[in-house]
Amino acid sequence: MARFEPHPDRRPAIVAGASSGIGAATAKQLAAHGFPVALGARRVEKCQELVEEIKATGGEAVALPLDVTDADSVKSFVHGATEALGEIEVLVAGAGDTNFGRLYEMSTDEFEAQVQIHLIGANRMATAVLPAMVQRRRGDVIFVGSDVALRQRPHMGAYGAAKAGLVAMVTNLQMELEGTGVRASIVHPGPTRTAMGWTLPAEKIGPALEDWAKWGQARHDYFLRASDLARAITFVAETPRGGFIANLEIQPEAPLADIKDRQKLALGEEGMPNQ
Repeated sequence: MARFEPHPDRRPAIVAGASSGIGAATAKQLAAHGFPVALGARRVEKCQELVEEIKATGGEAVALPLDVTDADSVKSFVHGATEALGEIEVLVAGAGDTNFGRLYEMSTDEFEAQVQIHLIGANRMATAVLPAMVQRRRGDVIFVGSDVALRQRPHMGAYGAAKAGLVAMVTNLQMELEGTGVRASIVHPGPTRTAMGWTLPAEKIGPALEDWAKWGQARHDYFLRASDLARAITFVAETPRGGFIANLEIQPEAPLADIKDRQKLALGEEGMPNQ
């Protein structure tokens, strides 16, 4: 006899922050794998465009307004998604933005805004779906973290603090949900090419890139694609019962180096092996 009942054939999913970037790619990937998906974001018109794309390829999706910093908006979103698709089996909490800046130059209000969206907002989403999941004794809550939570970067102190808090919250959820049948996971993207952060003015991004290089945090200029993270998140959601992905970090692969350059690095300037 199997230790667990398999996943049901129909697993409605909700994606917070689905209007662009990782959230949009994840919604499309989940839909392509047969998940009915509710896309939520403040820019609901963008979500609706994605819904039309999903439906055109045979998927099932709805777009609903969502602001994770507003408790009533979260409740309304989850209620609407449940009415449209059925009981929620999968949550992907990925709403977010970022604001570059040194902590001593950033206002407390700016700092708090990052905590509100990345930590408090994720908590609102989780607490909106977890009671029903626990009652059904199954479900997946998947949080989009960041490698910045694991290895802090200058100029991203507020974002990094919020994501580090998210790691602590998910770790506690994993302990507290043990034995309930509900699985909590966190996926950490490395540098990813999305609009988040890269629309900021050059006077904010420039100093950040310089300091990242100084601290050895800019090894190469290749970035992950949103689709890379979407595949990873979908993999977590599709993991068969009996095991779960607790933490998953995805990093961009570096460009292939010239063989001669690699030989120079290995041998040193005088042609002798580096010690």
